Amino acid sequence: MLLKDRTAIITGAASPRGLGKATAQLFAEHGARVAILDLKGAAEAAADLPGDGHLGADCSVTDRDAIFAAIEDLAAGWGRVDVLVNIAGITQPLRTLEIAPENYDAVLDVNLRGTLYASQAVIPVMRALGGGSIVNMSSVSAQRGGGIFGGPHYSAAKAGVLGLTKAKAGVLGSDNIRVNAICPSLIATDITGGKLSDADMAAIVAGIPLGRPGAAHEVAGCALFLASDLSSYCTGTEIDVNGGSHIH
Repeated sequence: MLLKDRTAIITGAASPRGLGKATAQLFAEHGARVAILDLKGAAEAAADLPGDGHLGADCSVTDRDAIFAAIEDLAAGWGRVDVLVNIAGITQPLRTLEIAPENYDAVLDVNLRGTLYASQAVIPVMRALGGGSIVNMSSVSAQRGGGIFGGPHYSAAKAGVLGLTKAKAGVLGSDNIRVNAICPSLIATDITGGKLSDADMAAIVAGIPLGRPGAAHEVAGCALFLASDLSSYCTGTEIDVNGGSHIH
């Protein structure tokens, strides 16, 4: 088991068909004690994981006081935090001229501000422990400057996640804290389920060399790699999990 005796906090992991829940499930199967942080349903999602000792806390990653309190409580109870996976995120299929201030604020706050706050809360704990791994969820939309489903503000937020990942990796390496990002493309989750027409889906799949959307467990596998010692010399990276849609 790749994460035996380790602890992992995963944000945005309560949705049954989401990337976060798939990651929590896989981490638990590999021996980790997992804490799920989400707006609602976190405790129920944690109770559904295999193994013992999993926890859940309802809070918003955009509420700095709440996310700090939740992570400090977890660290105090566990005595350690080995892994943080920042998955909490939202998207909106809006075009440039359709983006209102409240749209911009919502997407940037959850995807980017939330990633910053959760990371700020775990870094002192990881430093005291002698190291750790932070995994951030970006998107192929950040790399290509255009989304499959989200609008330009989503691309901007996820590009910010890449910049934040590399900046943190550069300064935290001396603390043995590794920081990496995953860039998925179209993944079959609750966020996109039923929101794309058959024609839109066909057009997207036509641009994916593997010829299909991805599955949540395939992104979770990459997160497991980055959380484990298999990636012990990886930091500041952005790993594509997109079926080849970023080749061109």
